[in-house]
Amino acid sequence: MQHSSKTFFEQEVDRIANEHGLAEHHYIQIRQSKAFMEKYHSEKIELEKIAAAAFMSRFHYIRIFKLVYGLTPREYLRDLRINKAKGLLRKGMSVTQVCFDVGYESLPTFSSAFKRGTGYSPKMYQELNNSNLE
Repeated sequence: MQHSSKTFFEQEVDRIANEHGLAEHHYIQIRQSKAFMEKYHSEKIELEKIAAAAFMSRFHYIRIFKLVYGLTPREYLRDLRINKAKGLLRKGMSVTQVCFDVGYESLPTFSSAFKRGTGYSPKMYQELNNSNLE
């Protein structure tokens, strides 16, 4: 029996699956990989391993992930990390600590990714948000 109270997201996924012939097991594997990224965003995540765990080639995995979520897995992970970083910076954590806590291994890489994603350097973002609280 089909569950009648699906969320909007579940309805959209069903629509995409029907329009593009996405097999249910692929959708399940893609959702599991997204949940994995959310849980382990602060660790080094290799796309090759995630694709292999989903029993897909890297190319096929990226294509299906983008079809379902509108972003590549790398873009999704970057945005996830930047959003986590924004929250930590608002709490007053040091930029260096935030960098490592959200999964970046290099402060310059983190800073440039953060600036591309927000328009501000991590320090400037933190200063702007701290001045708004006073």
